[in-house]
Amino acid sequence: MSRSSLQLFGRIALITVLVILAIWVLRRFLPALAWAAVLAIASWPARQWLIDKGVRRSIAAILLTVLVGALIVSPLLVLAVQMAREAGVIVQGFRDLKEIGLSTPDWVSQLPFVGSYLATWWTDNLSDPDAAKELLSRLESFGLIGWGRSFGRELVGRLIILVFTLLTLFFAYRDGPAIIDQIRTVADRLFGRSGEHLGKEAIVAVRATVNGLVLVGLAEGAVLALAYVMAGVSHPILFGFATGLLATVPFGAPVVYVVACLTLIAQSRVSAAVILFLFASAVVFLADHFVRPALIGASTRLPFLWILLGIFGGLETFGLIGLFLGPALMAAVMAIWREGSAPAKPHPVV
Repeated sequence: MSRSSLQLFGRIALITVLVILAIWVLRRFLPALAWAAVLAIASWPARQWLIDKGVRRSIAAILLTVLVGALIVSPLLVLAVQMAREAGVIVQGFRDLKEIGLSTPDWVSQLPFVGSYLATWWTDNLSDPDAAKELLSRLESFGLIGWGRSFGRELVGRLIILVFTLLTLFFAYRDGPAIIDQIRTVADRLFGRSGEHLGKEAIVAVRATVNGLVLVGLAEGAVLALAYVMAGVSHPILFGFATGLLATVPFGAPVVYVVACLTLIAQSRVSAAVILFLFASAVVFLADHFVRPALIGASTRLPFLWILLGIFGGLETFGLIGLFLGPALMAAVMAIWREGSAPAKPHPVV
C-alpha cells in the first residue's frame, strides 16, 4: 500500500472516529439541534423578509427567536394555568370521594351494552366511602407518586432541551447563510451536484410537513373549539388549545374530543356528545386524509402512502421530531430514486 493510500485511510479513520465521538458527546442535545434545524427551515422566509427590510442579522435573530419561543411557550402556559385552576377541584373531588363516596349518575345505567355492569361496578367501588378509600389506596400502590416524580424530572429535561433549542436557533438565524455555504461546499466535494439537490428536497419536505402538520393542526383546534362552545363543553378554549396542540400529531386530536364527549355524557347530555363526536371525527378525518397529504404532497411530490409512512415511521423511530425528519428522509430517497430511474440521455450521433 502506497504512502498516499495510507494517509487517505488514516484521514478517513480519524474523521470517522471524531464524528462518532462528537455525536456521543452531543447525544443529549441532538434533539435540541434537530428541533432548531426544523424551526429554522420552517421560519427561514420570515428571516429573509426581515433582512430584506434592512434589519441587522443579530436583531433579526433575536426577534425571531423570541417570537418562536413565545409561540411555543404561550400555549403551554395557558394549559398549565388552566390545569392548576382545575387541580383544586380535582383534589376536593378526591376528598369527597374518600369521605362520602360518589353517587352513581343516572346516565351510567343508560349506556348501551355496558350500562348495567358499569352502574354495578360504580355502586360497589365509588358510592361506598370505604370501598372508594380501598380503590384509591390500590391506585397509590401502583406507583402513582413515583410516576409523578418521574414526570417532574422529564419536565425539567424537556425545559433544558427547549432552552438549548432556542439558543441554537438564534445562532442559526444569525449565521445561517455562512453555515449553508459551508454545507453546500462539503456536499459538493462529497457527493457532487446531487448532494445539493438532495438537500433542497429535504428542506422543501421539512417546510411542507410543518405547514401540513402545524397549520392544519391549529385549524382543527380552532374549528373544534367553536364546536365545543356550541356543544356546551366546559372550558371550551382549554379543550381547543389541547386539540390544536395534539392535532399536530396525526390522529392525536381524538384523544381530546373524546374526553370532551365524556364530560358531556357525565352531565347527562348524551345527544350533544354524540353530535360532537360525529362532527369532530369528520373534521379530523378530512384533515388527516385529504388536507394534510395534499399540502405535503404538492410541495414534495411524495405519494400519499410515502407521506404517511414517513410521518408515522419517523414518529416511532425518532419521537416527535420524527414527524418532520421522516418526510424529509422519504423526499431524499424519492429524489435518489427518480434520479436513478430516469432514462439515460441518448448519445449524440456523430
